[in-house]
Amino acid sequence: MAVAFNIPTIPLLGPLSRRKPPRISFFVKASSEPSISTKEEEKQSVGSSSTVTFAPPPNFKPPEPKRFGVRPDKTWDILRASLALFFRFGTGVFVSGYSPSFVPKDEFPPDQYALDVAGYKVKETSKLGPRPEKPIEIYEFESCPFCRKVREIVAVLDLDVLFYPCPKNGPNFRPKVAQMGGKQQFPYMVDPNTGVAMYESDEIIKYLVGKYGDGSVPFMLSLGLLTTLTAGFAMIGRLGRGSSYIPSKLPPKPLEIWAYEGSPFCKLVREALVELELPHIQHCCARGSPKRQMFYEKVGHFQVPYLEDPNTGVKMFESAEIVEYLKATYVL
Repeated sequence: MAVAFNIPTIPLLGPLSRRKPPRISFFVKASSEPSISTKEEEKQSVGSSSTVTFAPPPNFKPPEPKRFGVRPDKTWDILRASLALFFRFGTGVFVSGYSPSFVPKDEFPPDQYALDVAGYKVKETSKLGPRPEKPIEIYEFESCPFCRKVREIVAVLDLDVLFYPCPKNGPNFRPKVAQMGGKQQFPYMVDPNTGVAMYESDEIIKYLVGKYGDGSVPFMLSLGLLTTLTAGFAMIGRLGRGSSYIPSKLPPKPLEIWAYEGSPFCKLVREALVELELPHIQHCCARGSPKRQMFYEKVGHFQVPYLEDPNTGVKMFESAEIVEYLKATYVL
């Protein structure tokens, strides 16, 4: 059971909202199916417009990917997001059972993903448990230490997740959690493969490692209060980003993002997705993930974050440009 304790109101820890949310008159389906719309939603206008359309910004063109490059105006954001690696000792960067090995470059298959290091290819492997047929569904928000713990185990277990963002004052998914579980507490997990639904970050972690891992909780996620405190300290650099709702249009289909919790570049995009309350399927691909090879075959090289928006047809790299695209497309 997760440790319950009172923390003074500090923005970086993203305290859970205790205010009763405004009553809304529409229903949002919690489903891993591609569409999250219902007939009731279709009757309800989103924002002030009776007709909502989704299209890329005028004259939009996805940027060319720049490997290992940081846009100058985002250098400070990336550095601050990187503080989490220090406080969490890289938890969420490596998949369970991660093991690297060095292979001479001329002996490594050219169609396989690997890092290049001084004339060698770094072959990365892992040991994964059973794979769920449908994505796990998680209701959470960025600036919450309890939610971060669950996102870290998702990366360690290499699970695909359908995230339903629940920023403060968000009109859609916070009320949905109260409807399903009886209270607005986060994170909240639904496993459509087993019908299990639960609160409490530590219980969720134990469930996921028992069902989709080897049953053992990683050390940095097994320290009780210390785990929660360091997860909170990990968000100091972001100053509460990814916690408050920005009025936006709710798309009919969840977006898809290739990312993982330990990447500071992915962090910037996740913050925007949460603030705009945009449901998204995250294909976790931490170091050692077999999905890195899948992605390599898909686009010809590996670089994350990578966004696929089925509502507009846009597919793009580059975290800063992805954030700008999301705001230009979905902000009301």
